[in-house]
Amino acid sequence: MVADRTGLTAEVSKAMARRNFTPGHDRGRVLADVAVMLADGGEAIADIDVLRHQASVLGPVASPPTVWRTLDEVTPARAKKVATARARTRRHVWAHLPEGVPTSRVADTDLGQTIVLDVDATIVVTHSEKENTAPTYKRTYGYHPIGVWCDNTQEFLAATLRAGNAGSNTTTDHIDVLTHAIAQIPRSHRKNLLIRSDGAGASHGMLAWASAQDQVKGRQVEYSVGFALTNALRDAITLVPNEVWTPALDADGGIRDGGDVAELTGLIDPAVLSRWPTGMRVIVRRERPHPGAQLSLFEERDGWRYQAFVTNTTTGQLAFLEARHRAHARVEDRIRHAKTTGLRRFPSREFQINSAWLMLVQVAADLVAWTRLLACVGDATVLAACEPKALRYRFLHTPARLTRGQRRRRLRIPETWPWATALVAVFANIAAIPQPN
Repeated sequence: MVADRTGLTAEVSKAMARRNFTPGHDRGRVLADVAVMLADGGEAIADIDVLRHQASVLGPVASPPTVWRTLDEVTPARAKKVATARARTRRHVWAHLPEGVPTSRVADTDLGQTIVLDVDATIVVTHSEKENTAPTYKRTYGYHPIGVWCDNTQEFLAATLRAGNAGSNTTTDHIDVLTHAIAQIPRSHRKNLLIRSDGAGASHGMLAWASAQDQVKGRQVEYSVGFALTNALRDAITLVPNEVWTPALDADGGIRDGGDVAELTGLIDPAVLSRWPTGMRVIVRRERPHPGAQLSLFEERDGWRYQAFVTNTTTGQLAFLEARHRAHARVEDRIRHAKTTGLRRFPSREFQINSAWLMLVQVAADLVAWTRLLACVGDATVLAACEPKALRYRFLHTPARLTRGQRRRRLRIPETWPWATALVAVFANIAAIPQPN
């Protein structure tokens, strides 16, 4: 219902259309069904049979062989068209959010109209020989996809499937996936962007590209990227007086026990800083390590554990900027959710089909996010914060009966079901979504 009401199914159908070819199953409908299957917890193409068994509710659903053929038809050129279709649908969805685009919150403070993009890569282990799989840096075997998530809405904006031996800090991969992610954001919301990454994004090319985005008219792009503790940074840390360290903040905006923050930019050799983009600031956090933590030889000297990051943000307290960067850790939850929504397993030996599968993982994550944003409001707010597993248990897998009478079909939900009222509200809210023109 969400895919249809938002116009996603129709847009993908246009993107997948071929001249002089009329398939038995509309390709946009097939891809939408596979995305729904992934959102529902499916892990293999054969799991589409779960939807086929619900034909009285969902209508005709393609068979596994048809799904295989459809995924095989998603060439790189058609994948670009599907990405454009997703961007159009997202523009429609964002324009009709009941309370507007959510704000990203850091230390109990919202970031206003800033759209936060979190970029990260993850290892997907494969247990059979697949095209372009390779040994990973974790001594496993598989793929090493990189993706970008929107922290405001939890949408999975863009991703690239890479071989297992792809570098963690490859500049071109970061720039490519971020470029596609920005293209997914409605133009009216690209004015204030924040790019967050761990140390894998700390390359000269990546930061130079991020700095250059400010040259786009009407756009302000800031970055907050993890930074390795080099010898230059260690020398600067030893020069920081004790009175300069300020208390760090925790997730609730309170004082973080045992954590301090300081800026090193003015203490670093100018010759070293000149190699990096103009305006880059270096900020470091120190904290007492937990029992059993492994410290470097430098850290063992004073017993503090140090972590650094760089940013081009010119205003704001150091403690807030550090808390804002630490909130990048939320991307780990996004990755975990994606792995329970199809990212954990790839179905084919062919790289192109697996790339199409990754595209549908993104669509599935978007459908879940849009359901939360558009439908889990009012009486259904109780479902808004559910993780995928809880959402399936409470909502998608509700035990109900479909009955017929008086030329109507009725979905009968048990009155004793704890989330029955919320479920009815979700259906009503989805039905009220205005369809695109």
